[in-house]
Amino acid sequence: MTGLSTILIVVGLFLAGGVYSFSKQKMPRGVIVLLAGASAMCLLAGVLRIQGIWD
Repeated sequence: MTGLSTILIVVGLFLAGGVYSFSKQKMPRGVIVLLAGASAMCLLAGVLRIQGIWD
């Protein structure tokens, strides 16, 4: 299942880029926090799937 792990990590990095972009544009803090949480969850899920902890 490395394909799904790769997709989760790529989506997480895409969302992390969105956090950076939104913070540079002075977007509302709630949007940035929500996007950062979604990014962290995607990255964590991808890493846990690669490690075999969460199948």
